[in-house]
Amino acid sequence: MAWTSVLAIYLLFWVMTAFLILPFGIRTHDELGIEKTPGQADSAPANFRPRKLALAATILAAILTTLYVQNYIHGWITIDDVDFLSPHTVNSAD
Repeated sequence: MAWTSVLAIYLLFWVMTAFLILPFGIRTHDELGIEKTPGQADSAPANFRPRKLALAATILAAILTTLYVQNYIHGWITIDDVDFLSPHTVNSAD
């Protein structure tokens, strides 16, 4: 597998994990007891930390990319293992 392919897979995993972990740990001003700015939406987060989110997404994406590449090299799970829609023939003794 080319390094550019691994980089593209890593970036896809990074974006996916960033969006998946985005809502975890976020609290509104009401939940934290902080006064809101006039005109602010009630659902606006009070404790959004983009650096912490980016670090977590980076670590998780690196782990997922490593597992993906290792599976590609060693073939632990193949398409035949997850293909549930194709009819499988059963060998019978006739």
